[in-house]
Amino acid sequence: MSARNDIPPDTVGVELLDHGVEVEYIDGRTTLYRGVPEPVTDTLTTPPKKETHVLVTDPTETEGVMLYVNDLKTHDDVLESTGVGRVILDEGEEEELFPGVAVRRLGGMRTEIEADPETARGRVFVFVEDDWSESSYEFVTESEAADRDDAAAAGED
Repeated sequence: MSARNDIPPDTVGVELLDHGVEVEYIDGRTTLYRGVPEPVTDTLTTPPKKETHVLVTDPTETEGVMLYVNDLKTHDDVLESTGVGRVILDEGEEEELFPGVAVRRLGGMRTEIEADPETARGRVFVFVEDDWSESSYEFVTESEAADRDDAAAAGED
């Protein structure tokens, strides 16, 4: 099987922790995306050649759907056994992954993600990684971003 097929996702378990986001795959294995996600209010553009994983939770924040964007490494059978989906985009292509979550493939092997958490009706996370680093992001509304800024400022006494 080619590693360039779109794969539909299944529902995976999600646990939001103070030190990251844990995902439980349908085969029972778990992975932890470390770190408190950085808030994003509009568009996120990933650096070139980074793996991009998009997770949208349900309103209970205990389960969700995860898609790998332009993943060319993971075999179809592995994705299907874990419940993770995959979407492959050519340069210039755009696709709505979920209601309120769109992804575009830009030039230079970059990916652009836009999300509206209110339309998605859950939390929207993006994990960007390679062999040397990983970053976590969460799409939030402008008011949520302001509330987080206020809370962070209050803690800096």
